[in-house]
Amino acid sequence: MAKHRNPALTVDIIIEVGQKVVLIERRNPPYGWALPGGFVDYGESLEAAAIREAREETSLDVKLLEQFHAYSDPSRDPRFHTVSVVFLASADGSPKAADDAINTGLFTEKDLPSGLAFDHGRILEHYFRYRRGEPLSSIFSCLAG
Repeated sequence: MAKHRNPALTVDIIIEVGQKVVLIERRNPPYGWALPGGFVDYGESLEAAAIREAREETSLDVKLLEQFHAYSDPSRDPRFHTVSVVFLASADGSPKAADDAINTGLFTEKDLPSGLAFDHGRILEHYFRYRRGEPLSSIFSCLAG
């Protein structure tokens, strides 16, 4: 019998601090700036994983606001196939790098670093369109079919 190969489940968190979002600089490959996030542990809910990953990588205690979207392009992670559920969250305070992050930063749409890891540039493009009031049906209509 053939063994099933399934995508790994991950979460990414867009943490809003004031009018900026938190990014981490990754300690491990693929290097670069990215949204805080990581793998969902067996027996862990998506929400618990998002809160844990945010705390581990940014030292921030976040309040989850909503589940934003799921991203499943098989090429979104150069290591292997992942499916990521993205959450919007808020936090107070200043992020501090920990765990898989060597640095953190607060960014507006206009000052995002170039060459974000994974598909995080696309995710943030969708997020900023959403925050400007564009309907989700318009943002994600390009994903259908």
